[in-house]
Amino acid sequence: MSANHSADFLVEIGTEELPPKALPSLIAAFAENLAGLLHDNRLAHGAITQFATPRRLALVVAALACAQDDRSVVAKGPPVRIAFDEKGKPTAAAEAFAKKCGTSVDLLQRSMTDKGEWLFFESTETGQAAHVLLPALVEQALQALPIPRRMRWGDSEIEFVRPVHWSLMLHGPEIVAGKVMGQTNDRLTRGHRFMCSGPLEIATPIEYADTLEKEGFVVADFAERRNRIVRDIALAAEASGGVVYSNDDLVDEVTALTEWPVAMAGHYDESFLKLPREVVFSSMTGHQRYFPVLATSGELLPAFVFVANLQSSDAEQVKDGNERVIKPRLADAVFFWDADRKVTLSERRADLDRVVYQRGLGSMLDKSTRLEKLCEVIARAAGLAAGDAIAAASIAKCDLLTGMVGEFPELQGVMGQHYARAEGASDAISLAIGEQYRPRFAADTIADSKAGRILSLADKVDTLAGVFAIGKRPTGNKDPFGLRRAALGFVRTLIEGDINLLVSELCASAVALQPVDELDIHQTAADLERFIDDRLRSYYVERVGIAADSFEAVSSCRDRREISLADFHQRVLAVEDFRKIPDAESLAAANKRIGNMLQSIAVAANVNVDDSLLTVDAEVALFGALELALADVSPLRAQRNYAAVLARLAQLREPVDRFFDEVMVMADDPALQENRLALLARLQEPFQSVADISKLASKVSAPG
Repeated sequence: MSANHSADFLVEIGTEELPPKALPSLIAAFAENLAGLLHDNRLAHGAITQFATPRRLALVVAALACAQDDRSVVAKGPPVRIAFDEKGKPTAAAEAFAKKCGTSVDLLQRSMTDKGEWLFFESTETGQAAHVLLPALVEQALQALPIPRRMRWGDSEIEFVRPVHWSLMLHGPEIVAGKVMGQTNDRLTRGHRFMCSGPLEIATPIEYADTLEKEGFVVADFAERRNRIVRDIALAAEASGGVVYSNDDLVDEVTALTEWPVAMAGHYDESFLKLPREVVFSSMTGHQRYFPVLATSGELLPAFVFVANLQSSDAEQVKDGNERVIKPRLADAVFFWDADRKVTLSERRADLDRVVYQRGLGSMLDKSTRLEKLCEVIARAAGLAAGDAIAAASIAKCDLLTGMVGEFPELQGVMGQHYARAEGASDAISLAIGEQYRPRFAADTIADSKAGRILSLADKVDTLAGVFAIGKRPTGNKDPFGLRRAALGFVRTLIEGDINLLVSELCASAVALQPVDELDIHQTAADLERFIDDRLRSYYVERVGIAADSFEAVSSCRDRREISLADFHQRVLAVEDFRKIPDAESLAAANKRIGNMLQSIAVAANVNVDDSLLTVDAEVALFGALELALADVSPLRAQRNYAAVLARLAQLREPVDRFFDEVMVMADDPALQENRLALLARLQEPFQSVADISKLASKVSAPG
């Protein structure tokens, strides 16, 4: 068929159960990879629809061309002076070029270039049929999926995330002949493992999803399956007298584990409600992937919702089975809860010395001691009370020795908070222990309490400093200690918690506490500071949405290492406001011009201006306007009201523009030249006290 004909294309790769947490990323990458390959191979197409279940990855490509577009191919030959001799007869070079192109010399064309006249031949390359290309393109798309570890099966050399058992490939109603992942393409798919008796035949790509659902009991569309689960677990919880507790990650995982989801409610004994809420949640969501049920008031109810992967003829038996599964999990948790409280956290502290924190960095007791010292350093630098944070730090890691955390590692810190409170510790100390790891993940919030923020900062900076001290900092995509996450949490806590302390000083203190011999404290601290700065840039540009040049403007200001991240944040916000002012572009350009001028002439940091040497009206006007502005911005800087500082300085736009239009800075008279440079240096200084606005892009004002 010619390239102007098209038909829908379907490819389905059938596998053993795919890893649930990776399923969304696998199908998204499959679609992206195939779309790129189709484009590169000149196969026009419409929208690509994704389908993914535990046993399949599938794509439907709308209106895929039946053949590649034809394309013009131009072959460049030898120069005319070499292609023909003095009598105009073709040389061996011309004959060889014509033969290569499959034509004769007299049909070759000529083209004039800046290097003379050359022979060339233009031909049309007919596009290949899509069915010839598609098996290899699909194979390439699958091979490029983000799979950390691939596996082999049987005696095959083929590698994939899971063994492949079938390959379905149709272009329109026709099977695309060939093999993918060692499987011969056909039109057969597989329905639900238990609810469908045999292979299903797919007539055309457009019928794929309906056939699977109606005949195979498989909801192939991930998003549709997910929506059904969200709806049905809410209805099941409502029938139990409450509302479902769910999160996106858990819903995604359950969606990736099911092909025919059926939500049902179960119950458990009310006596288990004496457990901390987080323990019940962890037992259900982490191990069983159940959804807890809450009362409308927020209290935990003795009920849960689970999602089965089939429609059972005996729903009551399915419900009983799931209730029997959760009972021993909760019973174990009750045992740990009762047993753990027989020994206080303080009594466990000495045993931390038997727990290795990290080779080269001592035990967990050593880390706890460092945390106490860092809490004191942080609190003193930030002007905060240190008592509660230090007390929390002394026992913060003790819950690692409890049976509950041994069984549910994700509850470290959380159980420490509950055990501390049960022992009679103050709310401030208990809460700080529970908040020490926050933010735990990207969407998590920072610690709420002051003591919790201090302890969280201490824990993160000690982890960072320790790993840097033993030379195991992240490289490339590898970050086994989670240092990027720790640095981002450190940055967020300082900024969002409005904590005023210098990162440079805290890094130096943390590195100095590490038990590493012959450690270059100054260099290691500097390396750590740069690493944190990299995360700071990512925080603003990727998370907050600040323009990259706004960040660079503040990062490049003269006193960068002498300002806290809380202060840094106020400056970044001020620059973002400043760039929206109509006068911002002109002032940014003027500052860049001033900076280049002062740097090239190596002017000393001398801002003393002799007003008796101001001879031109424009420089007199600028000097007067500048002095008034400096008087206004001085108290604003002291208040850290940087937005107001830049807004006031923006009013200098007119006298600045007039100065550059009417004044010759590099005057022949050395005294005048020096005085005018001093005036420009004095003009630059108040801007530099906030940010180097010369770093802003040439177009800085907001649209409209």
